[in-house]
Amino acid sequence: MKQALRASFSPILNLFERGEGAYHYRPSQRKILLAVGSLFLFLCLVSLYFGIMAGGSGAFIPTLVFFLVSLFCLVVGGLGTDRAVARIWGSK
Repeated sequence: MKQALRASFSPILNLFERGEGAYHYRPSQRKILLAVGSLFLFLCLVSLYFGIMAGGSGAFIPTLVFFLVSLFCLVVGGLGTDRAVARIWGSK
């Protein structure tokens, strides 16, 4: 299952997994990335809920942005290699 998901999200993952050389990775970086992704997913759902309740389309852009950020964080944090997570944090 993980390999199928990695294959479908390979355009995102390949950007951060390529490269050679040393990098500095700490397991807490992955946990923080997953937590940030979860928080943005929560913000997406709250924004969607209030947008539907308000009956307008003003919440579409924030909902979309929150969803894309959460998707990015959860994909790299959940499926990415240690190098990808380290590159998100700028560790070399």
